[in-house]
Amino acid sequence: MTGKHAEQPIVRLSPSMMCADMLNLERAVRELEAIGADMLHFDIMDARFTPNMPLGFETLRAVRSITTLPFDVHLMVMDNDFFVEQIAAIGAEYVSVHVESATHLDRTLTQIRRLGMRAGAALNPATPPSRIAYILQRLDFVMLMTVNPGYAGQALVPAALRKIGDMRALLDHAHLDIPIAVDGNVSFANIPDMVALGADILVCGTSSLFSPDGDLGANTARVREAVRAGLARRLRAEG
Repeated sequence: MTGKHAEQPIVRLSPSMMCADMLNLERAVRELEAIGADMLHFDIMDARFTPNMPLGFETLRAVRSITTLPFDVHLMVMDNDFFVEQIAAIGAEYVSVHVESATHLDRTLTQIRRLGMRAGAALNPATPPSRIAYILQRLDFVMLMTVNPGYAGQALVPAALRKIGDMRALLDHAHLDIPIAVDGNVSFANIPDMVALGADILVCGTSSLFSPDGDLGANTARVREAVRAGLARRLRAEG
């Protein structure tokens, strides 16, 4: 676990597979294993909740057959319960559903856990942390969108950094030490601030791990350097 209640904070890297080389996906997975990725992030969209459909079930099944890395599946869909069942059958370990699309959020989170997966609540940039105040006990992690969902390469929403701190304060007030994941413009420049404010899982895409300005090895080194800078600031703030 992480946050002020942990002795040694750990920040995990979850590379966004929608940013990987789709023509050489197995090679991309092997390279991510080699650089020490902690999990693989899959954005599953239905072209209704978000205006895009970059990945599908068959891609997940194919990747599941070649790696033991945990799957971090972010559902951006309207029919959450249907997708949760499908993702569970494929073998995902982490699943986040959006509070904006879940009609019965408590029931859906309970279903995720019943199926043996870790349950997360995802919040769009304009959705306040207070929306999850009454389902905190159902959560294994929180996913904060720091851009509007749907596409890679977007600019950070201005209030996103402040929201990470607000979410960490909400969890601390509830005496819950569950991870905060951040997704959207998790860049070399933004990572130190995100980590300092309480981010524990970084969904890394085109502005960091998959940046065209460097190869995967060099980009990974820059990400880890940015994480160290953020952790140092967090530890100083926590005294």
